Amino acid sequence: MQVYKFGGASVQHADGVRNISSIVRSAGQPLVVVVSAMGKMTNAFEELTRFYYDGKPEQLWEKFAQIVGFHHGIIADLLGGENESEGFNRLQEHLAQRLQQAPSLHYDFEYDQLVSFGELFSTSIISDYWQKVALQHQWVDVRTVLKTDDLYRDANVDWALTQKMMQATFDEAKGKLWLTQGFLGGTRSNLSTTLGREGSDYTAAIIAHSTGAASVAIWKDVPGVLNADPRWYTDAVKLDELSYNEAIELAFYGAQVIHPKTLKPLQNKGIPLYVKSFIAPDDPGTVIADGREGDARQPIYILKDKQVFLTASPRDFSFIMEEKLVELISYFSRFRIKMNLMQNSALNFSACFDHNGATDALLEALNSNFVVRYNEGVQLLTIRQYNPAAIDAMTRGREVIDSQITRKVARFVLR
Repeated sequence: MQVYKFGGASVQHADGVRNISSIVRSAGQPLVVVVSAMGKMTNAFEELTRFYYDGKPEQLWEKFAQIVGFHHGIIADLLGGENESEGFNRLQEHLAQRLQQAPSLHYDFEYDQLVSFGELFSTSIISDYWQKVALQHQWVDVRTVLKTDDLYRDANVDWALTQKMMQATFDEAKGKLWLTQGFLGGTRSNLSTTLGREGSDYTAAIIAHSTGAASVAIWKDVPGVLNADPRWYTDAVKLDELSYNEAIELAFYGAQVIHPKTLKPLQNKGIPLYVKSFIAPDDPGTVIADGREGDARQPIYILKDKQVFLTASPRDFSFIMEEKLVELISYFSRFRIKMNLMQNSALNFSACFDHNGATDALLEALNSNFVVRYNEGVQLLTIRQYNPAAIDAMTRGREVIDSQITRKVARFVLR
């Protein structure tokens, strides 16, 4: 058994669907194929959800029409007419009916029920195309086999039930090729959940872990894992191999090529992960597995934009000891804000985190017991396997607001 995962960039147009179909046709079987929403449709569905929840019907139906029109264009190219995908037509009607109902008071719940249509649309269209080109397969609604709790937008996997259901579904005696969705799960009462943004990689790892797959391949628009994002670092180079531990560290620090939750289920079963290019599928890409240390001297750069750097000091001038640390961290936990960097001195606690919709609420809550100072719009630079030349090249001419340097990692808050 192999597991392939294709992201939104690989299926953003009809030619992309044809390309991944060619890759799948040439692959060995049995094979489970996990596919994300097409192009930037997750962002579009997020806007749709906000209009729905906020009671803005004009913007809601305009966005709905845009989403349907985008998919109709791909369907017409692949199948000869915009109404030729029966699977998409059924789902579109279901979504329209759902949007005519009044929303609940639970935004995260509504988010998961609506955004999940992105992956369902995508895989239904691809399934209909595969039927047309005689690529025999089974379409699987992943919500029926990947079971979770009801922590909407960041659901936790029910591993025992999920493994049982996946082993029964992805059974070589029942088929050779399966097509399913990434990012999604379902509760025991069959309500849709999601695994967190970019969770499709995690879906592939869950399937591989549950079925004892031989390998996972994540197909990207880059040649493999690079030592930096080429969009901001033009000298980025491919890393041929990485250990699980090194890749987990990179994911923790914010490397975008691999979802942070993806690697541990694979490591626990010793399943290698290949990061490959759907543009050049014959190229070797990057392999992540035990005993693959790669070039430990190659600096790896991770840059996170739109950061908030916050420093909090107790109003009673008490020290930042264990009790205060627990209190401070509890604020971030309450608003579900992940700290990308944290450190403390005797009187100050500092953290760097993504600016999001909960930032203002966090600042207001902290102000009750702490004096809070913060900078918005800063960047967090992480250099793993750093050296003096790498630090100088990345920080020269920039204002360094704060820094944190350990044996292997140097981190800088920059403005």
